[in-house]
Amino acid sequence: MNSVFLDAKIPDDLRRQRLYEGQLFVYGPVPSSIALCNFARQMAEEAFAPFDPRQAQHDLPIERFAAILADLKPKFIHHPRSKQLIQQLLAEMGCDLEKTHFDVPRLRTSTDAGYLTTGISYAFHPHRDTWYSAPFCQINWWLPVYEIQPENVMAFHPRYWSDPVRNGSRDYNYQEWNRTSRKVAAQQIGVDTRKQPHAEEPMDLDPQIRIICPVGGVLLFSAAQMHSTVPNTSGYTRFSIDFRTIHSGDALARRGAPNIDSDSTGTCMGDYLRGLDLAHLPDDIISMYDIPAHKGAELPAGATSDSAS
Repeated sequence: MNSVFLDAKIPDDLRRQRLYEGQLFVYGPVPSSIALCNFARQMAEEAFAPFDPRQAQHDLPIERFAAILADLKPKFIHHPRSKQLIQQLLAEMGCDLEKTHFDVPRLRTSTDAGYLTTGISYAFHPHRDTWYSAPFCQINWWLPVYEIQPENVMAFHPRYWSDPVRNGSRDYNYQEWNRTSRKVAAQQIGVDTRKQPHAEEPMDLDPQIRIICPVGGVLLFSAAQMHSTVPNTSGYTRFSIDFRTIHSGDALARRGAPNIDSDSTGTCMGDYLRGLDLAHLPDDIISMYDIPAHKGAELPAGATSDSAS
């Protein structure tokens, strides 16, 4: 990775090409991104009332905090307003809504001082989203809901754009994760027992890049980027929004970032909704990416490789 583009006024086709090459794009707030963040703040503040969501962890027992998130996050994810604002943001950012598909936006949290780093508020180790069955044409969009600091954001690890890392992605299948692991996230307090892809060799996380943008600012990066959650020492819980997009033309032509070390199976392509009308991708495109689980892979308890196809 060589560059960070700031408010680049270039066509989306060229922007996607640059993202597939490992560049980062950062944009200042636009009306739709501000509206999306304000909507998330409103929901968070109602859920945590009378506490400030950013400081509620200092006033609530961890089980109560996790229970609030377990109710709040699905409400935000599935609210029609969330999808409407994503559609508006994509249009405002120059995407072709007929060919751009997005998944539902997630509301993420990163708590201070290790208060809750598992399950519903998982602190991500260094990883690529492609280890988690993401297609190589996937673009990640990330927005801070409240002001952020270098001590509570995420970090990119640029040396690993071209350096492979031995990892456990071979044992990850997206459909099996949804069936057996996602639904128990709120129960994972203290220790997260769900099997996820991790690096299986030592990593040097420096140099690293931390992007600090204002509320409603938008960060775009490839699913193949190595990134991690920074240990939060800011004193505040960080709230952020992320969602992903793919371009159907790129998916059909198999354009995207290079694969240097990912071996996950299954696919998340069935989750994507067309920006124009929320239609799903055609079955023939989804099937192109639905890789059967490897024979002998260590799938989650109760799962079998036969059920992954």
